[in-house]
Amino acid sequence: MAAWTWRFEKADGTEVEPAVQPEEFTTQGDAESWVGEHWKELADGGADQVRLFEDATEIYGPMSLHAADS
Repeated sequence: MAAWTWRFEKADGTEVEPAVQPEEFTTQGDAESWVGEHWKELADGGADQVRLFEDATEIYGPMSLHAADS
C-alpha cells in the first residue's frame, strides 16, 4: 500500500522540521485534509511550503502555506 507523506520546506526549498508531526497517510485525500487542518500551525512554526509524495514520487509542490494577499 502506498504511503503519502509531506515534505516541509522554507521558501528556498530547505527542509525543515514541522511544528506539527504528521502521520503516514494511506490516501492522498487524508494527507490533503491533514495539511488543510494544520497549515497555519505549520506556517507559524517556520515552514513556508510543502510537497506531497506518494512513496518516493513527488505528486505536487511546492505549495505555499502562506495565505494569498488580497
